[in-house]
Amino acid sequence: MLDDVDRRIVRQWQADPTLAPADLAERARVSVGQLARRQAKLREAGVVNGVVGIIDWAALGYAVEVSLRVTLDKTQGAAFDEFIAGAREVPEVIEIQTFLGRVDVRLSVIARDMAHYQHLYRSRILVLPHIADIEALMHVARIKSDLALPL
Repeated sequence: MLDDVDRRIVRQWQADPTLAPADLAERARVSVGQLARRQAKLREAGVVNGVVGIIDWAALGYAVEVSLRVTLDKTQGAAFDEFIAGAREVPEVIEIQTFLGRVDVRLSVIARDMAHYQHLYRSRILVLPHIADIEALMHVARIKSDLALPL
C-alpha cells in the first residue's frame, strides 16, 4: 500500500494538482527525482488515474441540478445495459450510478433553467429504454463535495 512518503505526495498533490514538480517535491519533502519515480509508481499501480480540471458548471449557466432515481423493468435481460447506454448519450447527464435495491440507477442531470430541464426530461430522459418508475429530486444545496481522500 502507501507508505508515509507516498501519502505525503498524494496529500499535497490532492491539495493542489497544479503545482509544478519542484514545488510539489518541496511540499512533500522529497527530491524532484524521487517525486517523479513515486508518481510513476502511483500511476502504474492505478492509485492515480489522472489529473483533471473540475469545471464549475453553475458558473457556465447551468442553474438546475436534478437527481433522478430510476427503477428499471428488469424482466428485460438487457435493461441495465440498454438504459445506461442511452443515458450516456445525454450530455446533461453528468453522473450515472447503479444500485442494488428498489432503485436501480441514479442520474444527475444539469440544466440551464427549469424550462430546459423540462425539455430534457420529456425529450431525452423519459424516452430512455426500460424505465418502470422514475423519481425526481431537485437539488437545493451541495453541503459537501470532496474528491480528496483523508490521507
